[in-house]
Amino acid sequence: MKQQLIVTILGTDSLGILSTLAAEVGACQCNILDSRQAIYGQDFSLTMILEGSQSAITKAELVLPQVCQRHDLLSMMKRTSQHCKQSLVRLADVEFDGRDAVGVLEEITRFFADFAITITAFRQQTDKEPSSNTAQMHCTMVVSMPKDTDIEAVNQAFTNKLKDLQLTGTLTEKH
Repeated sequence: MKQQLIVTILGTDSLGILSTLAAEVGACQCNILDSRQAIYGQDFSLTMILEGSQSAITKAELVLPQVCQRHDLLSMMKRTSQHCKQSLVRLADVEFDGRDAVGVLEEITRFFADFAITITAFRQQTDKEPSSNTAQMHCTMVVSMPKDTDIEAVNQAFTNKLKDLQLTGTLTEKH
């Protein structure tokens, strides 16, 4: 029976590091089912889900921390099961702006969770408005929606939520 392992690696980005990690995963006789990478200045984060036999996953649990230590990287692992590849059938871009206030992001993220919509990417920028000296936020997101999502109903509910929060914004489906 196949086993699965979630691996997260953080550290300084260096030429060839992903190739090194992928080679080690292959040498452990594991497959990479899914992965996400982000680069933040000189640092990177990598999260991947591996699959293999019990002995292959155990080997990966022993080998990958040693590889990470040699390259001055942090690693964290957790066994899991029944990974389903994320459906990226219905994607949408989300943008919203307005006065920055405590609880705004919680309200927006809860809104998407209530509709079973997954936030796959998120970026926020907060700046001071020169004329009023108040903090103004600008957020962009990419969301993934279930195939049967009523996009018009979600869009109307999102518009109402933004109005309640005194924000402006859009939710635009990608085609």
